[in-house]
Amino acid sequence: MKQLQGKQDKVEQSLARIEGQVRGISKMYGEGKPCLDVVQQVAAAREALGRIGRELLKDEATLCMTSEKEKQKFDKILKQLFKS
Repeated sequence: MKQLQGKQDKVEQSLARIEGQVRGISKMYGEGKPCLDVVQQVAAAREALGRIGRELLKDEATLCMTSEKEKQKFDKILKQLFKS
């Protein structure tokens, strides 16, 4: 259970960091910063959210797997799906 709590804490910290990043993007946009700079930050935030989403999906599905073979098959599918 401790491992799950540690994972949850890490995800919550990542989400808080992304929330701050999104607030920064909003501020940049409001201040009229160069479009390329804003878009670059949007892309970074989007990638960070994608990483968290993939990790959550992988963790949840792995809990349902009963054999190592099933886990390996699922990992292969995830890698194809998310190109990671």
